[in-house]
Amino acid sequence: MLEAFPPAVTVAIPTLGRECVLLDTIEHVLRLQPAPAEILVVDQTAQHEPATTRYLDQWQSAAAIRWLRRERPSIPAAMNQALIEANAPVVLFLDDDVIPGVDLIAAHQARYTDESVRAVVGQVLQPGQQPTPSSGSPRGVGLRRDLEFQFSGTEASTVANVMAGNLSVRRDFALQVGGFDENFVGVAYRFETEFCRRLLKHGGTVMFEPGASIRHLAAASGGTRAYGRHLTSANPAHSVGDYYFAMLQDTPGEAFKYFVCRCHKRPERQHLSTPGGGALRRQSSSMASCWNGSVGLWAVFRYGGSRV
Repeated sequence: MLEAFPPAVTVAIPTLGRECVLLDTIEHVLRLQPAPAEILVVDQTAQHEPATTRYLDQWQSAAAIRWLRRERPSIPAAMNQALIEANAPVVLFLDDDVIPGVDLIAAHQARYTDESVRAVVGQVLQPGQQPTPSSGSPRGVGLRRDLEFQFSGTEASTVANVMAGNLSVRRDFALQVGGFDENFVGVAYRFETEFCRRLLKHGGTVMFEPGASIRHLAAASGGTRAYGRHLTSANPAHSVGDYYFAMLQDTPGEAFKYFVCRCHKRPERQHLSTPGGGALRRQSSSMASCWNGSVGLWAVFRYGGSRV
């Protein structure tokens, strides 16, 4: 069934440890037409540079943004807070280091004229990346469905995976299914995939809309980079979410195979500092991932959070 008018949109920007790039992102969003109904900045930074604080204060005083503060960093918890605080029926989550396309809001809105659509993930272009026509390669099945989906693609489609840096949701439905799972800790890897699968289990459609495009700047510090870079770091924050995601799916046998394959998976991209070190780096990275995933899962169940 089609709705007569596109719904209003709240833009929510969770942020951690970002300064100038955060201000640039907000300025870009403030210039979008149509404009969002409101902009929520969910700030998990302990202390900003004076200039950043001054700009955020000014925008809040002018009612250009709502500046929400959090003491304990958590991506899912920050997004849940935005869901609760938002006034519009659709909430669009953006990373804090992006340049939005001029049609971002309109392209997200347009998809919600179809009442069956529960969430929309837009095109995400990484540094130096250009829009890429779909290759037609298999998208996987079951637990692995769309885990390697090409979010730089140019063709709209239904999906079973999303990226949280350019993701809109129907607020009431997202709250109805429990919001984002706060048991995903650290960089919360796969938390948005788990959320997408939960939405689909409760009925409705999740769409990929390439017309809703952002350029992700991948700022060198802050955000998930606060835990190190996922290609080189042995920090369990980068692997535990993958194991936890698999455990939550109703496919024990498939989840076990997924664990084993992940422990032995060879990373496709390397950052190697010495010639001839590739094999050793791959082996140690794989072992660290498996060990840290186990340690991280223990931490989830020992200190884990919740949903909304």
